[in-house]
Amino acid sequence: MNVSSFLPPLLALTLAPLLLGVTNRTKALFAGRAGAPLLQAYHDLWKLLRKGTVYSNVTTWVFRAGPVVGLGAMLAAIALVPLGGCRSPISFEGDLLLLAYLLGLARLFTVLAALDTGSPFEGMGASREVFFSALAEPALLLGLVAVSRETGSISLSGINQAISLHVWGHSGLVLGLVAVVLMIVFLAENSRIPVDDPNTHLELTMIHEVMVLDHGGPDLAFILYGAALKLWMLGSLIVGLVIPFHFGIPALDLTVAVAGMIALAVALGVIESTMARLRMMRVPELLIGAVTLAGLALVLEHGGVVS
Repeated sequence: MNVSSFLPPLLALTLAPLLLGVTNRTKALFAGRAGAPLLQAYHDLWKLLRKGTVYSNVTTWVFRAGPVVGLGAMLAAIALVPLGGCRSPISFEGDLLLLAYLLGLARLFTVLAALDTGSPFEGMGASREVFFSALAEPALLLGLVAVSRETGSISLSGINQAISLHVWGHSGLVLGLVAVVLMIVFLAENSRIPVDDPNTHLELTMIHEVMVLDHGGPDLAFILYGAALKLWMLGSLIVGLVIPFHFGIPALDLTVAVAGMIALAVALGVIESTMARLRMMRVPELLIGAVTLAGLALVLEHGGVVS
């Protein structure tokens, strides 16, 4: 195993919360405000870790296990995702399916923890989360399968190594469709505008945020850090697809990739500053559109259509 393969997860563990700071500062710039410091997410996590935790008498071990299992699943998923020209430390044929299962495992325990509280608001958010994820997961898998067939690899690291300017020149239409699909999934899975608003406090419109209302202290820190890792992980898939530059020098490749991640965080801030949140009934239409585009990319790839 190459030592450089440990750099992608190490960068994810240290820089993931920074993406939230970049996005929030971009949104503040659009709003004409100074905004919170870039490192605010780190301060919030440290503050939560030093607090105690209060559990309701009506909750069980499921409520306590939710944040721990969710964070554990994200840590395992981070170990599967490559960055830049560096392979991931854990890589095997079919690991893209394990990535989808880990996302599902984290979501399952978050939903179960929300239902365990017995709160009707958290149950409402859990219902929405399950419904929307049932549409986002097929889009993610179909998109990855399309790229997998194009590159001839069913490993995330193999796909990342195979993506190049030559592949884009030959199959730009297929890869462009998959990039759009991954961006929609990126917004939906991370509960960002136009699918969800991470800063909303109106229970009737919340999706993810309403499921974690009863968590506090270290448990909430685990949830927020897991969410940051998920943002980094799905962003890595987009950056690996749209920035196909591999120089063969790990430091240079990772520098370019991290710059791409920062640019993606800025783009996320621009999207959230210039778009309104979709009405709840419109969200399924957006996700079904993503599934359709992913299916179209797969059909075009199977038919050998080139750009």
